[in-house]
Amino acid sequence: MINIERKKQLDKLIGKIDLNLNKYYLLNIALTHPSYVFENGQKRDEHNQRLEFLGDAVVGLIVGEYLYKEYPNKTEGELTKIRAAVVCEASLARAANRLGLGPYLLMGKGEKLAGGSKRNSNLADAYESVVGALYLELGLDKIKDFTLKYIMPDIEKVISGDYGDYKTQLQEHLQKQQSVMIEYKIISEEGPDHDKEFKSGVFINEKLYATGKGKTKKEAEQKAAEASLRKMDILK
Repeated sequence: MINIERKKQLDKLIGKIDLNLNKYYLLNIALTHPSYVFENGQKRDEHNQRLEFLGDAVVGLIVGEYLYKEYPNKTEGELTKIRAAVVCEASLARAANRLGLGPYLLMGKGEKLAGGSKRNSNLADAYESVVGALYLELGLDKIKDFTLKYIMPDIEKVISGDYGDYKTQLQEHLQKQQSVMIEYKIISEEGPDHDKEFKSGVFINEKLYATGKGKTKKEAEQKAAEASLRKMDILK
């Protein structure tokens, strides 16, 4: 059950969303971190991971359709590259911050004390989860403008040539050289299931070149790619 105080909080967010939403259940789940469920003994399906899975697909579709229609002269490869740079953890976390999702997140005490409401991985998951919840409640057509509104600054940034995607930058740099193979491997995992930290390694021609850590595998890979670019003096 959602108590009166929580409903008041969600009403404020619903006002920001401005989509005539009058249901709380899915929106509340979208903002519930797994650590909160584990700590409070709730059912495993009452956190946002399943909605995040759905929302990831919905955001990708909405951004993909927008790029297809707005940039008819770009090739399939260019559109794929742009979408990958936009629908990524850092970009989605910024979208969540623009919407102001952090204060609405429910999380366990440990996660909250560790700054979980400001962590990119949690914010990105929350944004995708909210989109997933709105999709189920309202349908695709009604949420397109909402979804694009908060991610549009990153779309415009990438279109201008600022990708901010270190894996793509590293791949493009290495492609200039012949017979170079690049691979990402998770070297280690630490922490409980709801608060893991991953360490990823960049292997160039099967040799470990650099490593990076993150709260998700994607974030760890990006950090490893960033470290590689800095080691190559491509990033300062």
